[in-house]
This record gives sequence, C-alpha cells and structure tokens, in this order.
Amino acid sequence: MEGGQPKVIPSSEGENTTPSVVDPIKRVVGRVAKRQAVVNPKTTIFSVKRLIGHKFTDKTVQEDTKWLPYTVKAGQHEMAVVEVEGKTFTPQEISAQILQKIKADAESYLGEKVTDAVITVPAYFDDAQRQATKQAGEIAGLDVKRIINEPTAAALAYGLGKEEKKDQKIVVYDFGGGTFDISIIEMGQTD
Repeated sequence: MEGGQPKVIPSSEGENTTPSVVDPIKRVVGRVAKRQAVVNPKTTIFSVKRLIGHKFTDKTVQEDTKWLPYTVKAGQHEMAVVEVEGKTFTPQEISAQILQKIKADAESYLGEKVTDAVITVPAYFDDAQRQATKQAGEIAGLDVKRIINEPTAAALAYGLGKEEKKDQKIVVYDFGGGTFDISIIEMGQTD
C-alpha cells in the first residue's frame, strides 16, 4: 500500500507483470526467458501451472504434451514433471523459480526481506493443485499464509481503500484462459 492505495511492485525490468516463463538450467525467469523461448523452445518452460498437481496420466496433461515443445513425463508417484537437458524438475520447482524472482524484485523495491505471501490461483484449481502451489511458495522461501482464487483477489483489491459508507456488492468476472469465473464480495460498514 502506498498513500492508502494498493500498488503493484514493478519487476526489475520495470514492468507490472512477470511472464511465467523459466529456463531452469540457466535460471533465467520472466521477460528474458520469454525472449529466448523462440530459439530454445525445448529448454524454456511456460504454462507449467497447467501441470502443477496433476499426474502424468491425467487427460489434461496428455492433451498438453501434444503442443508443449518441452518434455513432460511421469515422475515420482506418477506426477507430471518436466525434463530439460537430462534434468528433471517438478512443476513446483519451476513455479518456485518464478516466485523467487518476484520475491527478489519485491525485496529490492521495498528494501527489506519478504518472508510471507498470499498466492492467487485460478478458481478451478483443486486441492492437489493448491497444495502443490503452496509447496512452490515454500521452495521459494516463502511462508504461504493463504491460497486464494484470482477473481477473489481482484475483488478484494478493488475494494481496498474504498471508504463509501453504504453497503455494496462488487462482482468480478474472470474471463481466463478457457474459464469463466465470477466472484462476489459484499462490503459494508460494521457498527
């Protein structure tokens, strides 16, 4: 919060978003990794949240392996993992690299250590996907306080700093990649 308003902390590249793209061998994350994806598609990982918390044999994973340029295979307990240059990475480890970059960017901006986090996930994520996301946060060195739905986070962010006295309902529509989610938040004064 800055001046009573929520503020997006920019990345080290000066942008308000960080692409979820990773070269796990070179440990390159974000915009730089996205640029190299064209020349190194088999070593640049993207869309890993489509794999997180899923078994390799799951129908969605099998469909995704048809278009993903990198290698996805069965790992421990048949969970989907990514193989790059003979090294195996869980989706949690790839996600942790993204979270580590965001954590480092936040620490640089704030000038202090970041230890706690609330992580947002698509509303359709099941318990296994949410637990795997929490594990990614822990691998990144974060104490994950909560996992919340993305549309709920948007509704909360919109309501932050609103000082209207009347009761109101805020509706957030999330036209995500292949999903349509809605969150409703009720705001009002308590006496």
